[in-house]
Amino acid sequence: MRRFSELLDRLVLTPSRNGKLKLMADYFATAPDPDRGLALAALTGGLDFPAVKPAMLRALATERLDPVLFAYSYDYVGDLAETVSLVWPAPPGAQAGPPPALSEVVERMRRASRADAPATVAGLLDRLDASARFALIKLATGGLRIGVSARLAKQALAHFGAVAVTEIEELWHGLEPPYDALFAWLEGRAAKPESAAPALFRPVMLANPVAEGDLEKLSPADYRAEWKWDGIRVQAVCEDGVARLYSRTGDDISAAFPDVAGAMDFDAVIDGELLVGGPDSGTGTFSELQQRLNRKTVSRKLVERHPAFVRCYDLLREGASDTRALPFAERRARLAALVGTLDPRRFDLSPLIAFDDWAALEALRRQPPHPVIEGIMLKRADSAYVPGRPKGPWFKWKRDPFTVDAVLMYAQRGHGRRSSFYSDYTFGVWTGPQTAPELVPVGKAYFGFTDEELRRIDKYVRDNTVERYGPVRAVRAGPGHGLVLEVAFEGLARSTRHKSGVAMRFPRIARLRWDKPAIEADRLDTLTAMIEARERQARTAETDA
Repeated sequence: MRRFSELLDRLVLTPSRNGKLKLMADYFATAPDPDRGLALAALTGGLDFPAVKPAMLRALATERLDPVLFAYSYDYVGDLAETVSLVWPAPPGAQAGPPPALSEVVERMRRASRADAPATVAGLLDRLDASARFALIKLATGGLRIGVSARLAKQALAHFGAVAVTEIEELWHGLEPPYDALFAWLEGRAAKPESAAPALFRPVMLANPVAEGDLEKLSPADYRAEWKWDGIRVQAVCEDGVARLYSRTGDDISAAFPDVAGAMDFDAVIDGELLVGGPDSGTGTFSELQQRLNRKTVSRKLVERHPAFVRCYDLLREGASDTRALPFAERRARLAALVGTLDPRRFDLSPLIAFDDWAALEALRRQPPHPVIEGIMLKRADSAYVPGRPKGPWFKWKRDPFTVDAVLMYAQRGHGRRSSFYSDYTFGVWTGPQTAPELVPVGKAYFGFTDEELRRIDKYVRDNTVERYGPVRAVRAGPGHGLVLEVAFEGLARSTRHKSGVAMRFPRIARLRWDKPAIEADRLDTLTAMIEARERQARTAETDA
């Protein structure tokens, strides 16, 4: 357990990607089995302990500590794992002994029921130092927040074994912790594992954003263009009668979309965009799709209200033929023929955009024909389907974001290296009569600013706090005083869950408007007008279609 806790501590304090890769690769090279495999599972989100929940950990802490003292400590630190690990008191007469191995900790938490989980976790915390307690709690709750994605952990594993990360990704869904066969292959002690699991995920090909000067170097005749829809990228895999729907990161989301999975009666692998709607109702918004995401099961009513379908982009396999090495134009022709045989309520073909030059395409990008379109994809006609993000074959050319001026209303402490700063900001716009306007919250953002700007906002929050709600501070905000934030976002939707009636898509801080009086921030009418314009555009697009 000590080795794993040291790894987490160093990963938290290492900002560079290459530094994190080296730390993980060194750990895989020196840690014993099965600990290194269990650590890999933790880093990639492959461990789950249903009996251990954050509420249980808070209850344990208040049993050992004065509840008010713990509440103050948690409020100051801002991270549950860090707080508990630092303030956890050893029981009277406890003798320090050797810490348990990671494998022992995992096994004990796996076997724990809801009834005995508190005693199990308390016993483990008593045997560990502060660093190992931090690792234990992060492990138990699953939210590591150490700046390591599942993809980065697999990349470190590839560095350790001197293999391509795509080889690991293609094997991944047929493997289970602690990955003994995988490590044996990477160390040259055994042959490469052969996964017998059907309908495996294939690593996806990603696009690079169009940067300034990129298009000037490219010939329009070499590229094909299609709309970039605002859904989630998926892979529909059906092999040997087994159908699975994967997210772009390889998570199996079939259970949340039984309407799509049930219509997968082909023998192929299709790359596409998961959307809601259909031939009659048109393409729905991301907020409507979001109601079905991250669910283990969905009700019939929800499926009927928001039916899902896949807008097909590419064909990675057809029958026994792996098509990824074929040119995009040929894969596209095969895909079109296949989609023509599928249920049109669940699968349709992403249309290509006719254009003569980049200026004409830019005009289309700025004014797309449907509000659920977020930009344009460019793909070389002769490009193979290559996992990762190779420079040149594919580009994404997103439309310009929307912006609005809003007033900072609430601030909350961040996590990890931001735990001592107020870095999560809730902002609002004006509503009500001009003579007595009120602020109503419309979104929350926690990125888009520099470290120096973060320090300035943090000081502003501390100097202008008017009330506290646990880790949240209410900031002085009114017609005559307030910090205006220029907020960029990808889209808006109506929402019954928010007081304002609107929900933002991917809000982030674009600029700090220290110069702008708070009363000059935007009004809610501005946002509702954007939604109404989008709805009119959607109705027109569906009528034209």
